[in-house]
Amino acid sequence: YDMTAYSLLREKIIDVLDSLTDRERNVLSLRFGLKDGYSRTLEEVGRQFKVTRERIRQIEAKALRKMRHPTRIRQLHGFFEADQSSVNKPKPEALRQLGL
Repeated sequence: YDMTAYSLLREKIIDVLDSLTDRERNVLSLRFGLKDGYSRTLEEVGRQFKVTRERIRQIEAKALRKMRHPTRIRQLHGFFEADQSSVNKPKPEALRQLGL
């Protein structure tokens, strides 16, 4: 993929993540390995935050709900479309390669 497209995608994703609370952003980062590539379990994240795994699940669910909101989705418009004519657009798996 084109590095410019990756840079733009990374910037847009950071903007979307920045719209979350610090706690939500940190929970998603740990759960999905956005910073170090290592996805942690609900239990592991819960221990770090000194809350139950159920509470982490709730925080994660709320953060993902927020990210699915149309205003946030609009920020990523064009990157995740299944448009066959735009073969060079980054796919969702590009997230992992971006080191987010």
